[in-house]
Amino acid sequence: MKEKTYDELLNINTRIHQKGFNNSSHYHRYEATPYEALETLFENYEVKSSDRVVDFGCGKGRLNFYIHYFYKASVVGVEMNEVFYNEAIENKNNYFKKVKHSKDDIQFCCCYVEEYQIDSLDNRFYFFNPFSVQIFMKVVNNILLSVEQAAREVEIILYYGSEDYVYFLENHPSFELKKEVILPGVYEQNPYEKFLIYCLIY
Repeated sequence: MKEKTYDELLNINTRIHQKGFNNSSHYHRYEATPYEALETLFENYEVKSSDRVVDFGCGKGRLNFYIHYFYKASVVGVEMNEVFYNEAIENKNNYFKKVKHSKDDIQFCCCYVEEYQIDSLDNRFYFFNPFSVQIFMKVVNNILLSVEQAAREVEIILYYGSEDYVYFLENHPSFELKKEVILPGVYEQNPYEKFLIYCLIY
């Protein structure tokens, strides 16, 4: 399905990219994960309705609505940019005009990602290279602190993961690579076009 077709199916608008850049070098520009990439990911990776997926740097919420619509999982989007956050809320309102489910299953938080309070139900964490490795390390540490309080299975999904992200997780004693999902047709020209799924080990 084309980008426009998916947005129309979900009754949302996520196709416009950010113009300009953030003032901070720690936060990268917004770009939604291509729907075609999401198709490939979820053909190779299972999300259950019992999961709660957190998208750090969610922008307008594309991943959140896609997962909720097709897999009925609860989703949380964390976005520091108030403009994108408000657009995500608008998308949520439009989405639920079409989809009849509990609105509590989709939540958006407007805050810096390192300030997001990890919930004991959060167990899947998605990153599309949204910020520097220093911020990423803080978020991962918050996840680990949460698991100390409420033990559970946890997985981290990286799309277009930077070398710094990958190096950090590859050398972290609490995580191991579970699966690599490459995007055929684009990975051959760009080795970053892949998903890496890391699971928490005990």
